[in-house]
Amino acid sequence: MSEVVLRESARVLVIDRADRLLLYRGRLLQVEDPPYAWFTPGGGVDPGESSRQAAARELREELGHVVSPDALGPVVATSEGPWTSGGRRFFARDSFFALRVDGLEVDTSGMDEEERESTDHFRWWTLGELAGADLDGEQVVPAGLGPLVSRIVGGDPPATPVVLPWHLLNDGQT
Repeated sequence: MSEVVLRESARVLVIDRADRLLLYRGRLLQVEDPPYAWFTPGGGVDPGESSRQAAARELREELGHVVSPDALGPVVATSEGPWTSGGRRFFARDSFFALRVDGLEVDTSGMDEEERESTDHFRWWTLGELAGADLDGEQVVPAGLGPLVSRIVGGDPPATPVVLPWHLLNDGQT
């Protein structure tokens, strides 16, 4: 049995003045014939980086949005679980930060090749859309973002991180 690799990641709930959440449509690369799903911006924490630093870097790379790591505040949610890719087994620990923005033009020129190939497009989601999110079988990852974003925009961010469900079952199968 192969060794399980721990993969820490930092993700960001980017919320605009209209209380909408920015998500991107991409492929669940951990499964064969991957379906599309909607994800928050973010990615892996590099060696020597804090989660906040990684989240700020990912915003710059994926969205072209430059922000100080300190602007992200505390972790508002976590999600963790197993997945496989290329025959390797991973265990992911995702930390979610919240960031309010006045306006944001997405610039994907900083994405790497894998990100460009797996990302379809970006879209702002209203709270109502998040509550009923299931477009043609596509899911918002992870589940539970709607109630969390509602709390944040309502001025009641969690005092301790909310635990959101892992989106893959059975070691990487949806």
